[in-house]
Amino acid sequence: MNYEPVIGLEVHVQLKTKSKMFCACSTEFGVEGNKNTCPVCLGWPGSLPVVNETALKLAIRAGLALNCKVAERLKFDRKNYFYPDLPKAYQISQYDMPVNGKGFVDVETQTTDHRLQTTAKNEKEQSEKQNSELLAPRSTLKRIGITRAHLEEDAGKLLHEGIADGSLVDYNRGGIPLLEIVSEPDLRSPQEAYDYLTALKAILQYIEVSDCDMEKGSLRCDANVSVRPVSQEKFGTKVEIKNLNSFKMVQKAIQYEIERQTGILEDKEAVIQETRLWEDKKGVTVSMRSKEEAHDYRYFPEPDLVPFTLSRKTVEEIKKTLPELPLERAKRFVKTFGISEYDAQVLCQEKKLAEYFEACVKEGAAAKSASNWIQSEILAILNEKNLSVENFPITAASTAGTIRLIEKGAISGKIAKEVYREMFETGKDAETIVKEKGLTQVSDTGLIEKAVEKAIAANPAAAQEFKAGKQKALGALVGFVMKETAGKANPKLVNEILINKLGTRS
Repeated sequence: MNYEPVIGLEVHVQLKTKSKMFCACSTEFGVEGNKNTCPVCLGWPGSLPVVNETALKLAIRAGLALNCKVAERLKFDRKNYFYPDLPKAYQISQYDMPVNGKGFVDVETQTTDHRLQTTAKNEKEQSEKQNSELLAPRSTLKRIGITRAHLEEDAGKLLHEGIADGSLVDYNRGGIPLLEIVSEPDLRSPQEAYDYLTALKAILQYIEVSDCDMEKGSLRCDANVSVRPVSQEKFGTKVEIKNLNSFKMVQKAIQYEIERQTGILEDKEAVIQETRLWEDKKGVTVSMRSKEEAHDYRYFPEPDLVPFTLSRKTVEEIKKTLPELPLERAKRFVKTFGISEYDAQVLCQEKKLAEYFEACVKEGAAAKSASNWIQSEILAILNEKNLSVENFPITAASTAGTIRLIEKGAISGKIAKEVYREMFETGKDAETIVKEKGLTQVSDTGLIEKAVEKAIAANPAAAQEFKAGKQKALGALVGFVMKETAGKANPKLVNEILINKLGTRS
Protein backbone atom coordinates (compact mmCIF):
# COMPACT_ATOMS: atom_id res chain seq x y z
CA MET A 1 0.00 0.00 0.00
CA ASN A 2 1.12 3.57 -0.69
CA TYR A 3 1.27 5.97 2.26
CA GLU A 4 1.76 9.71 2.63
CA PRO A 5 2.98 11.69 5.63
CA VAL A 6 1.10 14.69 7.01
CA ILE A 7 3.33 17.17 8.86
CA GLY A 8 2.69 20.33 10.84
CA LEU A 9 5.30 22.41 12.67
CA GLU A 10 5.14 24.54 15.81
CA VAL A 11 7.94 27.10 15.79
CA HIS A 12 8.82 29.11 18.91
CA VAL A 13 10.66 32.35 18.19
CA GLN A 14 12.20 34.62 20.83
CA LEU A 15 11.44 38.22 19.92
CA LYS A 16 14.24 40.77 19.80
CA THR A 17 13.41 42.92 22.84
CA LYS A 18 15.63 44.36 25.56
CA SER A 19 13.21 43.41 28.35
CA LYS A 20 10.96 40.45 29.07
CA MET A 21 7.34 39.98 28.04
CA PHE A 22 5.67 41.06 31.28
CA CYS A 23 8.43 42.68 33.37
CA ALA A 24 11.47 44.94 33.02
CA CYS A 25 14.12 42.20 33.41
CA SER A 26 16.86 42.10 30.78
CA THR A 27 16.82 39.49 28.00
CA GLU A 28 20.62 39.49 27.71
CA PHE A 29 21.96 36.03 26.83
CA GLY A 30 24.83 34.28 28.60
CA VAL A 31 24.82 36.09 31.94
CA GLU A 32 25.16 34.44 35.35
CA GLY A 33 22.33 32.03 36.17
CA ASN A 34 19.15 33.60 37.59
CA LYS A 35 20.61 37.11 37.38
CA ASN A 36 17.87 38.46 35.09
CA THR A 37 14.92 37.72 37.36
CA CYS A 38 12.38 39.60 39.48
CA PRO A 39 9.18 38.89 41.46
CA VAL A 40 7.07 39.09 38.28
CA CYS A 41 8.96 36.51 36.14
CA LEU A 42 9.54 34.32 39.23
CA GLY A 43 5.82 34.33 39.97
CA TRP A 44 5.91 35.78 43.47
CA PRO A 45 2.48 36.33 45.06
CA GLY A 46 1.10 39.82 44.48
CA SER A 47 3.34 40.62 41.49
CA LEU A 48 1.54 42.01 38.45
CA PRO A 49 2.47 41.56 34.75
CA VAL A 50 2.57 44.45 32.26
CA VAL A 51 2.51 43.80 28.49
CA ASN A 52 5.73 44.67 26.62
CA GLU A 53 4.61 47.09 23.88
CA THR A 54 7.68 46.40 21.71
CA ALA A 55 7.03 42.64 21.82
CA LEU A 56 3.42 43.22 20.79
CA LYS A 57 4.46 45.39 17.84
CA LEU A 58 7.08 42.83 16.75
CA ALA A 59 4.41 40.11 16.88
CA ILE A 60 2.14 42.21 14.68
CA ARG A 61 5.03 42.86 12.29
CA ALA A 62 5.67 39.12 12.02
CA GLY A 63 1.98 38.42 11.49
CA LEU A 64 1.79 40.90 8.63
CA ALA A 65 4.90 39.42 6.98
CA LEU A 66 3.31 35.95 7.28
CA ASN A 67 0.09 37.20 5.64
CA CYS A 68 -1.85 36.64 8.86
CA LYS A 69 -5.09 38.31 9.85
CA VAL A 70 -4.11 40.58 12.73
CA ALA A 71 -6.72 40.57 15.48
CA GLU A 72 -8.81 43.63 16.28
CA ARG A 73 -9.24 42.49 19.86
CA LEU A 74 -7.00 40.14 21.83
CA LYS A 75 -6.43 38.79 25.30
CA PHE A 76 -3.94 36.75 27.28
CA ASP A 77 -4.68 33.46 29.03
CA ARG A 78 -3.16 31.27 31.70
CA LYS A 79 -1.93 27.91 30.44
CA ASN A 80 -1.74 25.80 33.56
CA TYR A 81 0.80 23.05 34.08
CA PHE A 82 3.44 22.20 36.65
CA TYR A 83 7.06 21.84 35.63
CA PRO A 84 10.27 22.90 37.44
CA ASP A 85 11.21 25.46 34.76
CA LEU A 86 7.85 27.25 35.14
CA PRO A 87 7.94 29.01 38.52
CA LYS A 88 4.32 30.23 38.49
CA ALA A 89 2.98 26.74 37.59
CA TYR A 90 1.28 28.46 34.65
CA GLN A 91 2.43 30.20 31.49
CA ILE A 92 0.88 33.44 30.25
CA SER A 93 -0.05 32.66 26.65
CA GLN A 94 -2.94 33.20 24.22
CA TYR A 95 -5.73 30.72 23.60
CA ASP A 96 -8.87 31.74 21.71
CA MET A 97 -7.97 35.36 20.88
CA PRO A 98 -4.40 35.34 19.50
CA VAL A 99 -2.74 38.43 18.07
CA ASN A 100 -2.39 36.77 14.64
CA GLY A 101 -4.90 34.43 12.99
CA LYS A 102 -4.82 32.57 9.67
CA GLY A 103 -1.98 33.30 7.26
CA PHE A 104 0.43 31.60 4.83
CA VAL A 105 4.02 31.36 3.60
CA ASP A 106 4.96 30.68 -0.03
CA VAL A 107 7.94 28.32 -0.07
CA GLU A 108 10.29 27.35 -2.91
CA THR A 109 10.88 23.67 -2.23
CA GLN A 110 12.80 20.86 -3.89
CA THR A 111 10.09 18.24 -3.64
CA THR A 112 9.70 14.57 -4.46
CA ASP A 113 6.42 12.73 -4.64
CA HIS A 114 5.35 12.39 -1.01
CA ARG A 115 3.84 8.93 -1.46
CA LEU A 116 5.84 6.27 0.33
CA GLN A 117 6.45 3.14 -1.73
CA THR A 118 6.30 0.29 0.79
CA THR A 119 6.57 -3.44 0.26
CA ALA A 120 3.73 -5.43 1.78
CA LYS A 121 4.51 -8.98 2.91
CA ASN A 122 1.86 -10.56 0.70
CA GLU A 123 2.08 -8.54 -2.50
CA LYS A 124 4.49 -7.00 -5.01
CA GLU A 125 4.68 -3.24 -5.17
CA GLN A 126 5.19 -0.99 -8.19
CA SER A 127 8.22 -1.41 -10.39
CA GLU A 128 11.53 0.39 -9.79
CA LYS A 129 10.85 2.46 -12.88
CA GLN A 130 7.54 3.72 -11.49
CA ASN A 131 9.10 4.46 -8.13
CA SER A 132 11.97 6.41 -9.70
CA GLU A 133 9.48 8.49 -11.66
CA LEU A 134 7.48 9.22 -8.51
CA LEU A 135 10.59 10.19 -6.57
CA ALA A 136 12.16 12.39 -9.28
CA PRO A 137 13.01 15.76 -7.65
CA ARG A 138 11.42 18.94 -8.92
CA SER A 139 11.31 22.56 -7.79
CA THR A 140 7.94 24.06 -7.00
CA LEU A 141 6.36 26.99 -5.17
CA LYS A 142 4.11 25.68 -2.41
CA ARG A 143 1.82 27.64 -0.11
CA ILE A 144 1.98 26.51 3.52
CA GLY A 145 -0.88 27.68 5.71
CA ILE A 146 -0.34 29.35 9.09
CA THR A 147 -2.98 28.48 11.70
CA ARG A 148 -1.97 31.22 14.13
CA ALA A 149 1.02 33.12 15.51
CA HIS A 150 0.43 33.99 19.15
CA LEU A 151 2.37 35.67 21.95
CA GLU A 152 3.49 34.00 25.16
CA GLU A 153 6.33 34.00 27.67
CA ASP A 154 9.25 31.54 27.55
CA ALA A 155 9.96 29.06 30.33
CA GLY A 156 13.25 28.69 32.21
CA LYS A 157 15.93 26.17 31.35
CA LEU A 158 16.79 22.95 33.18
CA LEU A 159 20.48 22.03 33.49
CA HIS A 160 21.32 18.33 33.84
CA GLU A 161 24.90 17.87 32.62
CA GLY A 162 27.64 17.60 35.21
CA ILE A 163 25.18 17.33 38.08
CA ALA A 164 25.35 14.04 39.97
CA ASP A 165 22.13 14.30 41.96
CA GLY A 166 19.16 16.21 40.58
CA SER A 167 19.07 19.18 38.18
CA LEU A 168 19.48 22.94 38.31
CA VAL A 169 17.15 25.50 36.80
CA ASP A 170 18.06 28.87 35.31
CA TYR A 171 15.14 31.32 35.14
CA ASN A 172 16.96 33.95 33.04
CA ARG A 173 15.10 32.72 29.96
CA GLY A 174 11.78 32.58 31.81
CA GLY A 175 9.53 35.43 30.68
CA ILE A 176 11.34 36.28 27.42
CA PRO A 177 8.76 37.14 24.70
CA LEU A 178 7.94 34.21 22.45
CA LEU A 179 5.97 34.11 19.21
CA GLU A 180 4.61 30.62 18.57
CA ILE A 181 3.96 30.09 14.85
CA VAL A 182 1.73 27.09 14.19
CA SER A 183 1.53 25.78 10.64
CA GLU A 184 -1.38 23.98 9.03
CA PRO A 185 -0.74 20.25 8.36
CA ASP A 186 0.24 21.13 4.76
CA LEU A 187 3.76 19.67 4.68
CA ARG A 188 4.20 16.31 2.96
CA SER A 189 7.91 15.46 3.27
CA PRO A 190 10.95 16.11 5.49
CA GLN A 191 12.40 18.25 2.67
CA GLU A 192 9.31 20.45 2.58
CA ALA A 193 9.55 20.88 6.36
CA TYR A 194 13.22 21.90 6.01
CA ASP A 195 12.44 24.35 3.19
CA TYR A 196 9.51 25.84 5.15
CA LEU A 197 11.71 26.42 8.21
CA THR A 198 14.42 27.98 6.04
CA ALA A 199 11.90 30.34 4.42
CA LEU A 200 10.31 31.20 7.78
CA LYS A 201 13.68 31.97 9.36
CA ALA A 202 14.64 34.21 6.42
CA ILE A 203 11.39 36.20 6.71
CA LEU A 204 11.79 36.70 10.47
CA GLN A 205 15.39 37.86 10.03
CA TYR A 206 14.49 40.19 7.13
CA ILE A 207 11.85 41.96 9.25
CA GLU A 208 14.26 41.99 12.23
CA VAL A 209 11.91 40.58 14.86
CA SER A 210 14.37 37.88 16.00
CA ASP A 211 17.96 36.77 15.46
CA CYS A 212 16.64 33.17 15.08
CA ASP A 213 19.85 31.80 16.61
CA MET A 214 19.10 28.14 17.34
CA GLU A 215 22.30 27.74 19.36
CA LYS A 216 21.00 30.34 21.81
CA GLY A 217 17.49 28.88 21.76
CA SER A 218 16.03 31.88 19.93
CA LEU A 219 14.27 29.55 17.52
CA ARG A 220 12.94 26.12 18.52
CA CYS A 221 10.70 23.67 16.74
CA ASP A 222 8.30 20.81 17.52
CA ALA A 223 6.98 18.58 14.72
CA ASN A 224 3.61 16.85 14.47
CA VAL A 225 3.77 13.82 12.18
CA SER A 226 1.18 11.29 11.03
CA VAL A 227 0.95 8.80 8.16
CA ARG A 228 -2.12 7.70 6.18
CA PRO A 229 -2.94 5.70 3.03
CA VAL A 230 -2.74 7.97 -0.03
CA SER A 231 -6.46 7.60 -0.84
CA GLN A 232 -7.58 8.39 2.72
CA GLU A 233 -8.84 11.89 3.53
CA LYS A 234 -8.86 11.45 7.31
CA PHE A 235 -5.55 12.18 9.03
CA GLY A 236 -3.64 9.39 10.71
CA THR A 237 -2.78 9.35 14.42
CA LYS A 238 -0.57 12.31 15.25
CA VAL A 239 2.76 12.02 17.07
CA GLU A 240 4.54 15.11 18.41
CA ILE A 241 8.35 15.21 18.30
CA LYS A 242 10.21 17.51 20.70
CA ASN A 243 13.87 18.33 21.39
CA LEU A 244 14.69 19.43 17.82
CA ASN A 245 17.61 21.87 17.87
CA SER A 246 18.45 22.32 14.17
CA PHE A 247 16.70 22.22 10.81
CA LYS A 248 18.69 19.14 9.82
CA MET A 249 17.59 17.49 13.05
CA VAL A 250 13.96 18.29 12.24
CA GLN A 251 14.43 16.71 8.81
CA LYS A 252 16.04 13.55 10.20
CA ALA A 253 13.52 13.14 13.03
CA ILE A 254 10.53 13.48 10.67
CA GLN A 255 12.04 10.96 8.25
CA TYR A 256 12.59 8.45 11.05
CA GLU A 257 9.08 8.95 12.43
CA ILE A 258 7.50 8.49 8.98
CA GLU A 259 9.34 5.20 8.54
CA ARG A 260 8.46 4.06 12.09
CA GLN A 261 4.76 4.79 11.69
CA THR A 262 4.65 3.26 8.21
CA GLY A 263 6.15 0.05 9.58
CA ILE A 264 3.52 -0.06 12.32
CA LEU A 265 0.68 0.36 9.81
CA GLU A 266 2.13 -2.33 7.52
CA ASP A 267 2.12 -4.72 10.45
CA LYS A 268 -1.61 -3.96 10.83
CA GLU A 269 -1.06 -2.34 14.22
CA ALA A 270 -2.22 1.02 15.56
CA VAL A 271 0.00 4.08 15.95
CA ILE A 272 -0.21 5.45 19.51
CA GLN A 273 -0.83 9.17 19.93
CA GLU A 274 2.06 10.38 22.04
CA THR A 275 4.86 12.87 22.51
CA ARG A 276 8.31 11.61 21.56
CA LEU A 277 11.83 12.96 21.96
CA TRP A 278 14.54 12.91 19.30
CA GLU A 279 17.83 11.31 20.35
CA ASP A 280 20.30 12.64 17.82
CA LYS A 281 23.22 10.35 18.71
CA LYS A 282 21.10 7.23 18.18
CA GLY A 283 19.10 8.70 15.31
CA VAL A 284 15.75 7.61 16.80
CA THR A 285 12.66 9.02 18.48
CA VAL A 286 11.76 7.69 21.95
CA SER A 287 8.48 7.90 23.85
CA MET A 288 8.13 10.74 26.35
CA ARG A 289 4.46 10.53 27.29
CA SER A 290 1.29 9.06 25.82
CA LYS A 291 -1.98 10.84 25.12
CA GLU A 292 -3.43 9.59 28.40
CA GLU A 293 -0.59 11.28 30.29
CA ALA A 294 -0.72 14.51 28.29
CA HIS A 295 -1.52 17.73 30.17
CA ASP A 296 -4.97 19.27 30.31
CA TYR A 297 -3.85 22.87 30.31
CA ARG A 298 -7.13 24.30 31.68
CA TYR A 299 -6.81 27.63 29.92
CA PHE A 300 -8.62 30.58 31.45
CA PRO A 301 -8.33 34.36 30.87
CA GLU A 302 -5.38 35.99 32.61
CA PRO A 303 -7.10 38.00 35.38
CA ASP A 304 -4.25 40.53 35.68
CA LEU A 305 -4.33 41.49 31.97
CA VAL A 306 -7.65 42.72 30.58
CA PRO A 307 -8.62 42.12 26.91
CA PHE A 308 -7.86 45.11 24.68
CA THR A 309 -8.41 46.44 21.16
CA LEU A 310 -5.60 46.95 18.66
CA SER A 311 -5.61 50.27 16.85
CA ARG A 312 -5.98 49.75 13.08
CA LYS A 313 -3.85 52.85 12.61
CA THR A 314 -1.00 51.23 14.54
CA VAL A 315 -1.29 48.04 12.46
CA GLU A 316 -1.24 50.02 9.20
CA GLU A 317 1.79 52.02 10.34
CA ILE A 318 3.67 48.79 11.12
CA LYS A 319 2.67 47.38 7.73
CA LYS A 320 4.23 50.37 5.95
CA THR A 321 7.61 49.63 7.55
CA LEU A 322 7.87 46.06 6.21
CA PRO A 323 10.93 45.62 3.96
CA GLU A 324 11.19 43.67 0.72
CA LEU A 325 10.82 40.02 1.75
CA PRO A 326 13.10 37.13 0.61
CA LEU A 327 10.84 35.69 -2.11
CA GLU A 328 10.14 39.14 -3.57
CA ARG A 329 13.83 39.99 -3.50
CA ALA A 330 14.79 36.73 -5.22
CA LYS A 331 12.31 37.45 -8.02
CA ARG A 332 13.79 40.92 -8.43
CA PHE A 333 17.32 39.52 -8.58
CA VAL A 334 16.32 37.16 -11.39
CA LYS A 335 14.61 39.95 -13.34
CA THR A 336 17.15 42.73 -12.68
CA PHE A 337 20.46 40.86 -12.67
CA GLY A 338 19.70 37.92 -14.98
CA ILE A 339 20.89 35.27 -12.50
CA SER A 340 19.19 31.88 -12.12
CA GLU A 341 16.28 31.29 -9.72
CA TYR A 342 18.47 28.90 -7.72
CA ASP A 343 21.26 31.46 -7.34
CA ALA A 344 18.74 34.13 -6.32
CA GLN A 345 17.24 31.84 -3.67
CA VAL A 346 20.67 31.08 -2.18
CA LEU A 347 21.64 34.76 -2.09
CA CYS A 348 18.33 35.86 -0.56
CA GLN A 349 18.15 33.30 2.25
CA GLU A 350 20.04 35.80 4.42
CA LYS A 351 19.31 39.50 4.27
CA LYS A 352 22.95 40.51 4.83
CA LEU A 353 24.15 38.14 2.09
CA ALA A 354 21.66 39.63 -0.38
CA GLU A 355 22.81 43.12 0.59
CA TYR A 356 26.46 42.08 0.12
CA PHE A 357 25.69 40.79 -3.38
CA GLU A 358 23.94 44.02 -4.38
CA ALA A 359 26.85 46.05 -2.98
CA CYS A 360 29.31 44.02 -5.09
CA VAL A 361 27.31 44.74 -8.24
CA LYS A 362 27.08 48.42 -7.30
CA GLU A 363 30.88 48.46 -6.98
CA GLY A 364 31.22 47.28 -10.58
CA ALA A 365 31.28 43.47 -10.44
CA ALA A 366 29.27 41.57 -13.06
CA ALA A 367 26.15 40.14 -11.39
CA LYS A 368 26.74 36.52 -12.45
CA SER A 369 30.42 36.68 -11.47
CA ALA A 370 29.53 38.19 -8.08
CA SER A 371 26.89 35.51 -7.50
CA ASN A 372 29.31 32.71 -8.37
CA TRP A 373 32.11 34.18 -6.24
CA ILE A 374 29.88 34.63 -3.19
CA GLN A 375 28.56 31.08 -3.41
CA SER A 376 31.89 29.39 -4.12
CA GLU A 377 34.41 31.44 -2.11
CA ILE A 378 32.68 33.59 0.48
CA LEU A 379 30.21 30.98 1.73
CA ALA A 380 33.05 28.44 1.93
CA ILE A 381 35.09 30.79 4.14
CA LEU A 382 32.08 31.64 6.30
CA ASN A 383 31.34 27.96 6.89
CA GLU A 384 34.98 27.10 7.48
CA LYS A 385 35.56 29.95 9.95
CA ASN A 386 32.05 29.79 11.46
CA LEU A 387 31.44 33.46 10.66
CA SER A 388 28.34 35.45 9.79
CA VAL A 389 28.21 37.79 6.80
CA GLU A 390 28.16 40.78 9.19
CA ASN A 391 31.56 39.72 10.55
CA PHE A 392 33.16 38.98 7.17
CA PRO A 393 36.27 41.22 6.99
CA ILE A 394 36.46 41.62 3.19
CA THR A 395 34.28 44.49 2.02
CA ALA A 396 32.00 44.30 -1.00
CA ALA A 397 34.22 46.88 -2.72
CA SER A 398 37.31 44.67 -2.27
CA THR A 399 35.44 41.61 -3.51
CA ALA A 400 34.25 43.53 -6.57
CA GLY A 401 37.85 44.64 -7.18
CA THR A 402 39.02 41.01 -7.14
CA ILE A 403 36.32 40.01 -9.60
CA ARG A 404 37.25 42.89 -11.94
CA LEU A 405 40.90 41.72 -11.95
CA ILE A 406 39.74 38.30 -13.17
CA GLU A 407 37.38 39.74 -15.78
CA LYS A 408 40.04 41.98 -17.33
CA GLY A 409 42.54 39.11 -17.40
CA ALA A 410 44.96 40.55 -14.85
CA ILE A 411 44.88 37.35 -12.77
CA SER A 412 43.50 33.87 -13.34
CA GLY A 413 40.61 32.43 -11.35
CA LYS A 414 42.96 30.03 -9.58
CA ILE A 415 45.33 32.78 -8.49
CA ALA A 416 42.36 34.94 -7.50
CA LYS A 417 41.27 32.29 -4.99
CA GLU A 418 44.74 32.26 -3.41
CA VAL A 419 44.79 36.05 -3.34
CA TYR A 420 41.33 36.16 -1.74
CA ARG A 421 42.41 33.87 1.08
CA GLU A 422 45.34 36.19 1.76
CA MET A 423 42.99 39.17 1.67
CA PHE A 424 40.96 37.47 4.40
CA GLU A 425 44.04 36.84 6.54
CA THR A 426 45.87 40.18 6.03
CA GLY A 427 43.18 42.74 5.25
CA LYS A 428 45.07 43.89 2.13
CA ASP A 429 43.25 44.46 -1.17
CA ALA A 430 43.71 42.23 -4.22
CA GLU A 431 45.76 44.66 -6.30
CA THR A 432 48.27 45.16 -3.49
CA ILE A 433 48.78 41.41 -3.00
CA VAL A 434 49.07 40.79 -6.75
CA LYS A 435 51.76 43.50 -7.09
CA GLU A 436 53.69 42.42 -3.97
CA LYS A 437 53.85 38.79 -5.08
CA GLY A 438 54.18 39.36 -8.81
CA LEU A 439 51.05 37.36 -9.58
CA THR A 440 49.90 39.32 -12.62
CA GLN A 441 48.60 36.98 -15.30
CA VAL A 442 50.89 36.38 -18.28
CA SER A 443 49.26 37.39 -21.58
CA ASP A 444 52.50 37.64 -23.57
CA THR A 445 51.80 35.40 -26.59
CA GLY A 446 55.50 34.84 -27.20
CA LEU A 447 56.11 33.44 -23.71
CA ILE A 448 52.95 31.33 -23.85
CA GLU A 449 53.89 29.93 -27.29
CA LYS A 450 57.23 28.73 -25.92
CA ALA A 451 55.48 27.02 -23.00
CA VAL A 452 52.96 25.44 -25.41
CA GLU A 453 55.71 24.05 -27.65
CA LYS A 454 57.40 22.58 -24.59
CA ALA A 455 54.12 21.02 -23.49
CA ILE A 456 53.52 19.37 -26.89
CA ALA A 457 57.08 18.02 -26.97
CA ALA A 458 56.77 16.61 -23.45
CA ASN A 459 53.31 15.09 -24.03
CA PRO A 460 53.25 13.63 -27.57
CA ALA A 461 50.57 11.05 -26.69
CA ALA A 462 48.17 13.72 -25.44
CA ALA A 463 48.84 15.83 -28.53
CA GLN A 464 48.02 12.90 -30.84
CA GLU A 465 44.85 12.04 -28.88
CA PHE A 466 43.62 15.61 -29.22
CA LYS A 467 44.30 15.57 -32.95
CA ALA A 468 42.28 12.34 -33.09
CA GLY A 469 39.29 14.11 -31.60
CA LYS A 470 39.67 13.43 -27.88
CA GLN A 471 38.99 16.86 -26.44
CA LYS A 472 39.81 15.81 -22.86
CA ALA A 473 43.44 15.29 -23.90
CA LEU A 474 43.80 19.06 -24.17
CA GLY A 475 43.54 19.27 -20.37
CA ALA A 476 46.90 17.57 -19.83
CA LEU A 477 48.60 20.03 -22.17
CA VAL A 478 46.94 23.05 -20.58
CA GLY A 479 47.96 21.76 -17.16
CA PHE A 480 51.59 21.46 -18.27
CA VAL A 481 51.60 25.05 -19.57
CA MET A 482 50.06 26.39 -16.36
CA LYS A 483 52.62 24.54 -14.28
CA GLU A 484 55.42 25.82 -16.49
CA THR A 485 54.22 29.42 -16.02
CA ALA A 486 53.54 29.04 -12.26
CA GLY A 487 49.81 29.33 -12.92
CA LYS A 488 50.14 32.82 -14.40
CA ALA A 489 49.40 32.10 -18.06
CA ASN A 490 46.10 33.41 -19.40
CA PRO A 491 44.02 30.18 -19.75
CA LYS A 492 42.05 31.52 -22.70
CA LEU A 493 45.23 32.33 -24.64
CA VAL A 494 46.75 28.96 -23.69
CA ASN A 495 43.77 27.12 -25.17
CA GLU A 496 43.73 29.22 -28.32
CA ILE A 497 47.47 28.79 -28.98
CA LEU A 498 47.39 25.05 -28.24
CA ILE A 499 44.49 24.45 -30.64
CA ASN A 500 46.19 26.57 -33.28
CA LYS A 501 49.49 24.67 -32.88
CA LEU A 502 47.88 21.24 -32.98
CA GLY A 503 45.80 22.03 -36.02
CA THR A 504 42.16 21.28 -36.78
CA ARG A 505 40.84 18.18 -35.04
CA SER A 506 39.61 15.31 -37.23
